[in-house]
Order: sequence, then C-alpha cells, then structure tokens
Amino acid sequence: MTDIAQSALLPRPNVYRQPDANDAKTGDISKVLPLWERLRSNTMFRRGAILVLLAAAWQGYATYLQNDLLLPSFWASLTALYDAFVHGPLFWRMLYSIQVLLTGYIIGAVLAGVLVSLAVSTKWGSDLLATLTAMLNPLPAIALLPLALLWFGLGMSSMVFVIVHSVLWAVALNAQTGFQSVSETLRMAGQNFGLRNLRYILGILVPAAFPSILNGLKIGWAFAWRTLIAAELVFGATSRSGGIGWFIFENRNSLETANVFAGLLTVIVIGLLVDGLIFRAIERRTVRRWGMQR
Repeated sequence: MTDIAQSALLPRPNVYRQPDANDAKTGDISKVLPLWERLRSNTMFRRGAILVLLAAAWQGYATYLQNDLLLPSFWASLTALYDAFVHGPLFWRMLYSIQVLLTGYIIGAVLAGVLVSLAVSTKWGSDLLATLTAMLNPLPAIALLPLALLWFGLGMSSMVFVIVHSVLWAVALNAQTGFQSVSETLRMAGQNFGLRNLRYILGILVPAAFPSILNGLKIGWAFAWRTLIAAELVFGATSRSGGIGWFIFENRNSLETANVFAGLLTVIVIGLLVDGLIFRAIERRTVRRWGMQR
C-alpha cells in the first residue's frame, strides 16, 4: 500500500482555532444604506421624482411661453382642476365616465374570457377567435360609434358598445398568446391528473398564462379610456351630455384651456391610481410571488 493510501486511512486530527476579535467585523455583512441609496431603490420614489421633473418642465416652459391660451402653467392647471372639482361639474362628470368605462370594460373582459375558453377547448373555437380577431380587431372602436348611435340611440349603451369593442380583442389576443405559450409539460401534467374542460383551464392554463392575461387587461384598460374620451367628444357634441370628454369639449369651445388640461389631468391621475393600486397589487400577489416576473 502506498504512503498516500496509508495516510488517507489514518484519522485526521481536529484543529481548533480560537475566534479572533476581528471575526465579528469581517463576518458581519449587514450594512445600513444611506438615505439616498434607500430612496433610489424605492420604486414609488423614482416614479414620484419623474412626475415632479415633468411638472417642473411644464411649469418652466409655460412660464417662458407666457401664453395661457396655448399652454397654461402647471400651477394654473392644478388650480383649475381644484375649482372644477369643488365648484364645477368635473366630479360628477368623472363618476359618469367611470361608470360607463367599468361597464364596457367588464363586459369586454368577460366576452374575451368566453371566446378564449372556447379557443383553448375546441378547434372550432380557435378558428372562431382567429377569424373574428382578423376581421374586427383592425377596426378602430371610434369608427363604430356612428353605427352604435344608429342602433342604440343617444345614451350610455352606444358608448358601452364601442368600449367593449376596444377591450375585447386586446384582452383576447393577449390571453390566447399566454395560453399558447404554456409548456407541454404542464399540459400533460394536468391531463394526467384528470383535469378536463373548465377545471383544466382554471387549474393549469390560467395560472401559467396569467402574466399575458394581466398584460392584456392593462392594455384593454388603456384602450377603454382612449375610446371613452374620444366617444364622449363626439357623443357629447350630439347629446350635450357626457363625462370627462364632454367636459373637455365644453371648455375647448369656451377657450378655457386650463380647464381642458384639468380634464386631461383627471384622466392621468385615475390611470396612475389604477395602475399603482390595482394592477401592481395584483402583480405582487400573483406573478411576482409565483416567481414568474422580476
């Protein structure tokens, strides 16, 4: 037996070392970050800083331009926003717009869910969704408003119709893309557990495709707002009623540019609140917790 083999069979002595006073310092990896580092790593702070910079740029350029009719200052727009909410009709116009928007958005999302469920369940359903998407998705929702006014008259139903059209295809396309990207391993696992039809969709496909579904819901929300404001600009001109779009249209005719920006700021603030409080909360509780998104 060689010397190396013999030495390997011999018991090795245990070597103990007394801890040094510097070990606590070298082993301590925790570090208190300075205030600027903590703020810079905070998403809300970064986004708030961007908004402040945009507002400052707006205020500075408006001050340089000195033309309130063309571009009122940021402070003047905020003052007009406060007056329109407290003393004017903007609050009630906002509630009306949100009511119309939520009605059309929910109906469009539900119809998209039905079509996508059929598409992932049967080949006929897949062909139906592909055909309808190719036919109707290129049509601008606002282009259907004249037909909606003819079919449903001057009322909320006409605006709901065009909002449903704008939401339906965005949500359906993103959801279908998410379902198609589900791996075959997950599909076979669900089938091996005996999942079929609705249980298979809700138990396997929906969680795996949820990032795409959520993205489609966010895009559909943005499309719904665009369509609503555009529809109210036209609809309000014919019926002399409506929500935020009609408020913008009225003040544009009166050359109250500050109030026009107040209406636009209302849409922006609602969009920021919905994205920050609803969609991001859903992301944190679902796709980020599941490790599907950074």
